[in-house]
Amino acid sequence: MAERITGHTELIGLMAYPIRHSSSPAMQNEAFAKLGLDYAYLAFEVDNDTLEDAIKGLRALRMKGSNVSMPNKTVVHKYLDKLSPAAELCGAVNTIVNDNGVLTGHITDGIGYMQSLKDNNIDVIGKKMTIVGAGGAGTAIEIQAALDGVKEMSIFNRKDEFWANAEATVKKINENTQCKATLYDLADLDKLKEEIADSYLFANATGVGMKPLEGQTYIPDKSFFRPDLIVTDVVYSPRETAMLKMAKEVGCKTMNGLGMMLFQGAAAFELWTGQQMPIEHMKEVLDIKYD
Repeated sequence: MAERITGHTELIGLMAYPIRHSSSPAMQNEAFAKLGLDYAYLAFEVDNDTLEDAIKGLRALRMKGSNVSMPNKTVVHKYLDKLSPAAELCGAVNTIVNDNGVLTGHITDGIGYMQSLKDNNIDVIGKKMTIVGAGGAGTAIEIQAALDGVKEMSIFNRKDEFWANAEATVKKINENTQCKATLYDLADLDKLKEEIADSYLFANATGVGMKPLEGQTYIPDKSFFRPDLIVTDVVYSPRETAMLKMAKEVGCKTMNGLGMMLFQGAAAFELWTGQQMPIEHMKEVLDIKYD
């Protein structure tokens, strides 16, 4: 890295909290080095309280852009100039591009998730999925899955600050796609079990399972899973969450969030640089292996 930094090096950030566990800096910097690009990518611990100042700093320092992760995805739009159509539809941003002082918010999470399924030979198109989560990542996955052709979707969330967002997402899906989406209260575990039993794929799209919620899961016990169910998690640190471990014990095909992280990062990489990330090289570097 020291050999690559010059007076012309462009800075790209990652703003989230917590974030020190992230593999994104290693991934992005390796991709820059592989292609000989004069960029550096650094992680910054930024939460909702410091986000506005951080975005002002991005402008002032003329950074090329930044990724945004939890808990900032659904609030950062307030400090940006424009949103891509997908980000506007999702109500969430995970990538900021600074074009000569004009900050545009994009969302690549849904693209990353769907591409990671394809890369792992998982075909959810025309089938039913059940998903937990209505925050930034969950909404992006739900919208993209519906647009791509998932036939039916059962969305579960607590009746918390994201419930209204979940209701809006279901409305958007049902009015703008061929997918039939239904929202359920995550407190109704009997309904959760019923919907999972009728699904091809189950996804956790929340931070439950990563620090500080490591070891936790919304799934009460193994009876919620069956051997032919595919179980995915957006969490990639740890690589095997408590939920994925439970699913493996049942015999399910599982997938953590590392592939999603790679492909959403690849989409962001192209927005910043105009070049395609060297995917196969990055899969080797990140040690991405599928079950």
